Amino acid sequence: MITQDDNTVAEPNGSEYDKAEVDSPTKHIELSYQVLDKDVGTRLDKMASLAFDGFSRVQLQGYINDGSLLVNQATQKPKYAVRQGDVLSLLAAFEDHSNDLPENITLDIVYEDDHVIIINKPAGMVVHPGAGNRTGTLVNALLYHYPDNAHLPRAGLVHRIDKDTTGLLVVAKTKSAQLELTNQLKDKSVYRHYQCIVSGTPADILRHALIDAPIGRHSTQRTKMAVKDSGKPAVTHIVRATALSDTHSLLDVRLETGRTHQIRVHLSHKGFPLVGDKVYGSPTKKGTLTTEQRQAIQDFPRQALHAHTLGFIHPATGDAVEFFAPLPSDIVALIHVFNN
Repeated sequence: MITQDDNTVAEPNGSEYDKAEVDSPTKHIELSYQVLDKDVGTRLDKMASLAFDGFSRVQLQGYINDGSLLVNQATQKPKYAVRQGDVLSLLAAFEDHSNDLPENITLDIVYEDDHVIIINKPAGMVVHPGAGNRTGTLVNALLYHYPDNAHLPRAGLVHRIDKDTTGLLVVAKTKSAQLELTNQLKDKSVYRHYQCIVSGTPADILRHALIDAPIGRHSTQRTKMAVKDSGKPAVTHIVRATALSDTHSLLDVRLETGRTHQIRVHLSHKGFPLVGDKVYGSPTKKGTLTTEQRQAIQDFPRQALHAHTLGFIHPATGDAVEFFAPLPSDIVALIHVFNN
């Protein structure tokens, strides 16, 4: 599988996501092909696409790059010109998404090339099918729009965010890109910035600009996470805090790790719960809120959390790339209520 600190695709390292998911069963393929006279001089990636049915050239390039597709039991580059008698052998594992239904669900694509897709996920969309959420998920949409991704673990997902959190996700289109991005998550070279609205003032909040507190499964409420000594290391940086009223602030938060529900757990633990968080929130603190502001806070239907910036090293070009998604309309509207 893959990772992100309880929120990635291998053994999730978790950014912000709901972990009611089931792993798809893994299938193994073992194929071989011996190069004929007529094939001599053909590029390896093209030869593989001709020899092995059911795989795209991009998928096979990924298998070549990660060593799953060998020539005479040795690795070669995709541009290698095959020779007479060469034996191409493909030994790989891929997830079977046959039980996951492709669905024509519109995706907000921020960027796409042959290797990665950057998606701006809406509120209410579960990332991966699981108990109670077999349809309507991001994976269902990916399987429809990108059928080649059915051969990748988690349909190419590299990390996840909660159902009711909005914002940016990167999805790999090849196995090699997925592996590279997963490794970047592990070594913390991927950076993720979130914006959220919380109960608390900047002066109080910024006293906890660095939150270094381990997170693990709640001892009695198994669907929740909690700060606990036996948990996994978790580090959150509060980069900026802007007052919206004398009771609430807009924060810019950077994840160093990505444990399940990390931002929500850390901020609630310090006494600054997110607006709309039904799991880790608490009643609005008393202050000089107007009736309209208090009502807007009470009526906000989800945690006010948005993944607005995502940066990483492009797995194919080696260039540093950065993507941005503006705040969604519901959070913008809530801020507008505070500003009136």
